[in-house]
Amino acid sequence: MSLAGHQPPPIFRRGLAPLARLFLLVSVCLAMLVADLRFRYLEVFRQGLSVVTYPLQMAAATPADFVRNASRYFATLIEVQLENADLRRQQLGAAERLLRYEQLEQEYKQLRGLMQMAERVQVKSVAAEILYNAPDPFARKVILDRGAQQGVEAGLAVVDSDGVIGQVTRVYPIQSEVTLLTDRNQAIPVRVLRNGLRGVLFGTGQGRIELRFVIAGADIQVGDMLVTSGLDGVFLPGLPVAEVLSVDREAEAFARIVCKPVAGVERSSQVLVLGRAEPPPPIPVDPAPAPPAEGRRARRGDGGH
Repeated sequence: MSLAGHQPPPIFRRGLAPLARLFLLVSVCLAMLVADLRFRYLEVFRQGLSVVTYPLQMAAATPADFVRNASRYFATLIEVQLENADLRRQQLGAAERLLRYEQLEQEYKQLRGLMQMAERVQVKSVAAEILYNAPDPFARKVILDRGAQQGVEAGLAVVDSDGVIGQVTRVYPIQSEVTLLTDRNQAIPVRVLRNGLRGVLFGTGQGRIELRFVIAGADIQVGDMLVTSGLDGVFLPGLPVAEVLSVDREAEAFARIVCKPVAGVERSSQVLVLGRAEPPPPIPVDPAPAPPAEGRRARRGDGGH
């Protein structure tokens, strides 16, 4: 028996014609569209399909979003860095201006204090500025920008707005050297403002000064103010010099009295060089009456006889 007898009829072997398939599928699509427009029964199907395909949509959009976000991130980062650099420059400029303003304010206060000091002392004075410290590491000296051409002389007192800081020890044509109170070789006669007790202040070279040659039982206390006595003829009397920090009465026959300068000895930049006080005018003395002449007295005697 041959296999040809078991083959299906030709109509089942070929199926529907392509045109018939097309017509059938178009009819089904049109029917679904009309039914969906009228009854909306595919709405739930579409929503479910969108939920199912959402991960695929996100996965497909991830590379583009990553590139877009990365470019935006780097652009924002560069912009923020530029803004930070600009703000940093502005901050540095503001800090520099603030420092200049503070320096100018400090100088203004010092100059105002110097003017008040010049009015108090009422002597000829020269305003000066401290240029730098003297190159001697073992001495406490500074250099001023005023010298002999401006009337500065050796031995003149130098003060700031608070009190005495030192004495002119060397003069050049346009500069001068000032030995500070704290120098080991500097000594100033002073008195206690509270009771008039006299003594001599000596520098220690370490930012402190000592009141020496005061007996242990002298009436001096911590906090007493020391002013110049004027006994040396150089410093005007009554200029503030130092404040008593400690009093040691058990060391020797003389008390060991440690003081601190009231002026900005190590800080001041604007100072005043005080001139010498003019001596008071001499007191006029009335001339004595002339004695009578001897001849006149004799003639008066002869007339009596």
